Amino acid sequence: MATFPTLKTGAVAQYPSTATIRFFNQSLRFVDGAEQYYRGYRAPLHEWVIRLKLLDESELQAIEQFFVEQQGQFGSFEFTDPKSNVTYPDCSFVIDDLALSLDGERRGKTTVLVRENRG
Repeated sequence: MATFPTLKTGAVAQYPSTATIRFFNQSLRFVDGAEQYYRGYRAPLHEWVIRLKLLDESELQAIEQFFVEQQGQFGSFEFTDPKSNVTYPDCSFVIDDLALSLDGERRGKTTVLVRENRG
């Protein structure tokens, strides 16, 4: 299984990064007006917005190569939550387009969205 690349510092993200927890609760409304709630999944799903900046060319190239190898949303990889250090074994990119910019030496930047998968 592929693993999301780390930066030269050993981190997978920089500040600020955003993590979201989704529960996918749903409700049914009956004719008499009563409601019943249930969960779509047993456990919450996690999603991260990873903003990376001040990357050098090799770090930017590693992110780009990993994205290409995963074929955007198609691939699956391990991702370690930068806040809790918990490794999630089945994650994917949320997008199929990766925007990269290099504005000078050690001035590369990109933003990627990673989502935990449910089978």
